[in-house]
Amino acid sequence: MRNYPPLPRFYRQWIKDNDLTYFNVVVKQSDLYIGAGHNLKVKALKSLLKHRISLEKYIEHHPQFLTTLEPYQVEANAPFIVREMSQASQIAGVGPMAAVAGAIAEAVGKDLLAFTPEVIVENGGDIFLKTMKERLVGIYAGQSSFTGKIALEINPGETPLGICTSSGTIGHSLSLGSADAVIIVSSSAALADATATAIGNIVKTKENISQALEKAQEVSGLQGIVVIVGNEMGVWGKVKIVPLNTP
Repeated sequence: MRNYPPLPRFYRQWIKDNDLTYFNVVVKQSDLYIGAGHNLKVKALKSLLKHRISLEKYIEHHPQFLTTLEPYQVEANAPFIVREMSQASQIAGVGPMAAVAGAIAEAVGKDLLAFTPEVIVENGGDIFLKTMKERLVGIYAGQSSFTGKIALEINPGETPLGICTSSGTIGHSLSLGSADAVIIVSSSAALADATATAIGNIVKTKENISQALEKAQEVSGLQGIVVIVGNEMGVWGKVKIVPLNTP
C-alpha cells in the first residue's frame, strides 16, 4: 500500500450539516472525514487502525492481493475487510484493491454506529453513511461544469448506503477511462467502489455513457449510477439529483 501526498479536500466544505460533529482521522493514505452525533475521533482511529492492520498483514502473506487487477478469491478465514474486498472484486470484475477506500469507509462507519445513530464517513470521495434525516451529497467531477452545482439527495430509509466515485481525470486511483466522475450507489460501499472503477474503465468519451448505464444494470447489488464526461451526464436507478448551493 503506497503512500501518496494528500489531495486537496476543499469539497468537504461544500456541505457541513450543523447537526453533526465533524472530525478527521488519518492513517497513511486513509484520510477519513467523519460526521457523527458527537466527537468519536478516538474510537474512529482505533477502528481504522484495526482494519488497516488486518489488511496490511494479509497483504504481507498474499502480495498478489495488492497488485492484481483481476478478481481475487480469498480464504474463508481471511479478515472481514479482506473478504468484503474480495467479494466486491468478483462481482465487479476488478482487482480487490479497487474496493479498498469504500471498504474502509464502511468498516469504520459500521463500527461507529455502536456509539452514534448517524454517521458519515468520507474517504477520498468514497462515502458510507447512515442518516436519520434527508441529506445532500455534493458531486465533484473535476473540470466539468457540474462540479459544485449538483448533489445526490439521500433519504434516511435508503441508508446505510455506500456512494463511491471513480475518475479518470482526477485523483491518484488507477482508472483506465476518461470519465470526470462515475458515481455508484449501493448498500455495499466496497461494491460501489469496485464497480465505480470497473465502469469508469470503459468510459473513454461521452459516447460511452449509455454503455456505462447498461453495464451498471447488469451488476447485482447496485441501486444507481451517475456518469459525467465533460458537460454530459447520464443517470440510471434510484438516484435523485438536486441543485447544490455551495458557499
